[in-house]
Amino acid sequence: MAAYAKTKIFYISIGFWLILGVESYDDWSNNVLTVQTGGSVTIPCYYDKKYTQQKKYWFSEIDKSNTYTNTTEQNLSVIDHPDQSLFTVTMRNLQNKHNGKYYCALETGEQPSTKTMYETYLKIQSAPDVSVVSSSVSGHEGGDISVQCVYSSDYQNKLKQWCRYKDQSCYTVGRTVTSQNSSVQISDDDGRRSFTVLMTGLRLNDSGWYRCSAGEALSPVHITVTEAETNKGKDISEPGHDKNNNTTKVIDKPQKDHELLTVWLPVSAALLLLLILIGVFIWRWRQRPKENEQQIRERNGSRNNDTIYSKPEDPVIYSTINDEDPNDANKDITTYSTIDHVPGSEAKPPAGGTTYSTVAPQQQQQ
Repeated sequence: MAAYAKTKIFYISIGFWLILGVESYDDWSNNVLTVQTGGSVTIPCYYDKKYTQQKKYWFSEIDKSNTYTNTTEQNLSVIDHPDQSLFTVTMRNLQNKHNGKYYCALETGEQPSTKTMYETYLKIQSAPDVSVVSSSVSGHEGGDISVQCVYSSDYQNKLKQWCRYKDQSCYTVGRTVTSQNSSVQISDDDGRRSFTVLMTGLRLNDSGWYRCSAGEALSPVHITVTEAETNKGKDISEPGHDKNNNTTKVIDKPQKDHELLTVWLPVSAALLLLLILIGVFIWRWRQRPKENEQQIRERNGSRNNDTIYSKPEDPVIYSTINDEDPNDANKDITTYSTIDHVPGSEAKPPAGGTTYSTVAPQQQQQ
């Protein structure tokens, strides 16, 4: 009875995962990693935390060689990341001689003495059967990312999947799956022979290694999710963001406002001061005193005045004579002259100081 109950629970669990569109695979050995000739690839090798202190290595079946972690060579690097419970293998400048089977393995320190975590067949091609436009994609927490996977015509009718290395869960084309993590949507474009993976509502634990696959051919992708920007202005996404990376531009609104104030405030003050100066000039120009007709006549008549200076020894120092027409009946022919004393002259001034005299023109005798 207990065995029947366990079997029933097992099948119910399998049915539940199939409904969600998520499939778990215990064996990932039947896969082909396709890489372009002369290119490079990074392969993740996850292990159980209990093996953190154990030796890990990359085994090549071609020459039966082991390359242990934290080894860097010209075209091969094997680096351990104990905080993530994985080590990565990066192979560069790949050529046809690198075609073959490889393994991620470790020394257990117990029986059996070795454990294989992952195996793959590396296939170098001038035009890979499956590839990605970008092998490293990043986004912000709560945002979304897009990954474009390209496949050859031979794989057009193969099953397209987006899988995670860590838990070996896979999402298939045509299904939108929303879980406690992010929402994953996969859409296939047969005409362009590519399918696009859209992950929305990203969380920090979505970071890690994934793979695009069509049939048994695959290409790895690394996803990085960073913390959401806080205490900033509104996130503004660029309208033409790249297909493989949702780039979010964060604008610091207070800083932007401060920059505007430092630039426009002095300019506005200078313009206001200029307007005030112009207004004062116009007002002063309009308020200037206007000359009446008498002032204009006196000013014009003064142009006919002649000033006659006398010699220093003469008692009369200078005299101003108005040379106007004496026959003009409309004018006052009386002319006033001022006689003053010039210091240094022999003439003595009268006791009363300044003397006023009247000079009247006389008619010439015929």
